[in-house]
Amino acid sequence: MKPLLLTLFLLTTIPFGFSQGLTSSQIDELAQRTMQAFKVPGISVGVVKDGKVVHAQGYGVRSLNSGEKTDAHTRFGIASNTKAFTATALGLLVDAGKLNWDDKVQDYIPEFKLYNPYVTEEFTIRDLLTHRSGLGLGAGDLMLWPDSNNFTLKDIIYNLRHLKPTSSFRSKYDYDNNLYIVAGEVVARVSGKSWDAFVEERILQPLGMTESAATYERLKDLGNVIDGHAVVDGKVRVIQRHRSEVDHAAASIYASVADLNKWVLLQLNRGQYGNGQRLFSEAVSKELWTPQTLVPVRSPGPYNTQFAAYGLGFHITDVKGYKQLHHTGGLEGMVTQITMIPELNLGIIVLTNQQEGGAFRAITDQIKDGYLQLTGTDRVAQYAKTRQESLAKAGNVTDAIWKHVATVQKQQKKNPDYSAYLGTYRDPWLGEVVISRKNGLLWFEAKRSPKLSGQMFAYKGTSFVVKWKERSMDADAFVNFALDTEGRATGMTMKPISPLTDFSYDFQDLNFTRLPDAKQGL
Repeated sequence: MKPLLLTLFLLTTIPFGFSQGLTSSQIDELAQRTMQAFKVPGISVGVVKDGKVVHAQGYGVRSLNSGEKTDAHTRFGIASNTKAFTATALGLLVDAGKLNWDDKVQDYIPEFKLYNPYVTEEFTIRDLLTHRSGLGLGAGDLMLWPDSNNFTLKDIIYNLRHLKPTSSFRSKYDYDNNLYIVAGEVVARVSGKSWDAFVEERILQPLGMTESAATYERLKDLGNVIDGHAVVDGKVRVIQRHRSEVDHAAASIYASVADLNKWVLLQLNRGQYGNGQRLFSEAVSKELWTPQTLVPVRSPGPYNTQFAAYGLGFHITDVKGYKQLHHTGGLEGMVTQITMIPELNLGIIVLTNQQEGGAFRAITDQIKDGYLQLTGTDRVAQYAKTRQESLAKAGNVTDAIWKHVATVQKQQKKNPDYSAYLGTYRDPWLGEVVISRKNGLLWFEAKRSPKLSGQMFAYKGTSFVVKWKERSMDADAFVNFALDTEGRATGMTMKPISPLTDFSYDFQDLNFTRLPDAKQGL
């Protein structure tokens, strides 16, 4: 069937509201239409209701390279949905009497140090999990993303002291990945086992999550695992798998939707699983689900949302008067979402292998609408339209920048003199960047993050735009140089050129100083 005819067929066959939720066949149709609308090669969907699994199915293909089918047992990287596992792991240690949520981090990691000495001394286990440290959104994520294995756990803990806060301690929500890595190290030091081993032995194995593992490298079977995909030069393509040796407690779990149904049932049952067995106490469940940090509500939206907060490993909001717990997760080429509405005893899991967040949101909300008895809204069409509008708006911004760059290139002489900018620059936590001439082109190269390598183009004054050689990254950036009185660069700062660049490209947190022994004319 041709794509257009299939779309029209599905539009006419999916009612948009059911008091008992969508049937499995309706979810099948919804998933197919979502893949088409958002150009996602493969999706897995799970639904649990009233203590039972009512849906677990894969759609499309694991990889455009292999064409092998996705099913309920296909493993996806769940990225930041890992954070709830880390919070739960700490809860197990609380239940065991080995730590308390409000213990000081330095009691377990003496070398832990933040920019502000007072904040360092007062920082608790709870603070590690609640995104209220005072650090800016995604601060330090360039140690993890797009490359990561050049930074060790020791590096990350040490470099936290160089990250300047953007707000006061415990006053504001700003999402953070690195502090969850520290939380994982607390688990390791208290338990005497690595975070990987602890999570597998104390959570995955008791639940029978045999298809899942703490990291990609620890998967026992690599035969049914997705490849990540992204739109590169207008086409969806397989991209390099994100693999890290340090971000485990923040983002590393690989799991199937069949296994994640078990995880969601555990959470909805407040720590119980199987035949009345208990993994963690109701007291821990209450802590995980209790709002800790308020999050601004931009608008009530379709669910009349009045409040938003972050608990321990979960976002917490209200939807049509019901409490909702949810989290998203994103790695290069894959994004996921897990949602729970405890009062409806409902859980929804959507895993995708293309870095397009509108897909998981459309499926989640359409299924949710059925149980909330909301009718008449096609979430796929709605979110696809919103996404296209956002892309067009961002495209207008970046197109204008590149148009100006082209004008500058036409006006400048054939071999402009950039000798004042050439040299080696150092940021306290990212390390060294070399600005050089490569085959006659001005070139940016980060020594500790190989993907941050690309050609630089003159923009305005002492500002340049760097176009990364790796085009799967939507993260081209401004490079702004500071000059001394002789016109020689002394340092540089950066920021992304697109409003849609992922926050983990935290260029704004970098502050490079030119090394005094930098050689000219490289």
